[in-house]
Amino acid sequence: MPEFEHRATAPDSIAVFVVTLSDTRTVATDTSGQTIRDALTAAGHRVTGTTILREDPATLPSELAALLHDPTADAVVVTGGTGVGPHDLAFDVLAPLYESPIPGFGELFRMLSYQEIGSAALLSRASAGIAHGKVIFSVPGSRGAVRLALDQLILPELAHLVGELRRPPGAAP
Repeated sequence: MPEFEHRATAPDSIAVFVVTLSDTRTVATDTSGQTIRDALTAAGHRVTGTTILREDPATLPSELAALLHDPTADAVVVTGGTGVGPHDLAFDVLAPLYESPIPGFGELFRMLSYQEIGSAALLSRASAGIAHGKVIFSVPGSRGAVRLALDQLILPELAHLVGELRRPPGAAP
C-alpha cells in the first residue's frame, strides 16, 4: 500500500492523556503541559486527562504505570524529567515500561534539537515506546522542546502510530 493510502486509514482523532513531571510546576505555571493540550486540540485530537506528577522515585513508577491502564486514552504525552540530573526520572521510569521502544523518536528529536541548540541536545533523554497498547512520548519540559517535538514528530505521526496499534494481527497494512 502506498504511504499516502496507508496514512489515510489512520484515525482522525486520537485520545491523549498529558502528563507533566515536575516538583515545582502547578496548573497555573504548567506552560509546557498547556502547550501540548492546545496543540493536540488544534490538530483535532482529544485530551482525555491531564496531571502533574512529582518526580518521586518511590511513587512515580506506579503512577505512570497506572496511567497506561486508563482505557480512555490511546496515547500519553509526558513532558519534563528527560535530562541527566538526579531528579530527571522520565527515561528511567518509562524505559522499563516500554514493551516496544521507538528509538527513532529520541534520535530524531535530538537531531532536530541539535539544529536549534547545538551540542546541548545530547543531554536530552527524550524517548517513545509502546506499552499496554498505547503510544507514549516523553519530551523535555521547555516550551521550545515541546513545540519542536509536537510540530516535527508527534503530530505528524500520532494518528498513524495509533492506527498501526489498532490494526488486527495479521491484517494487511
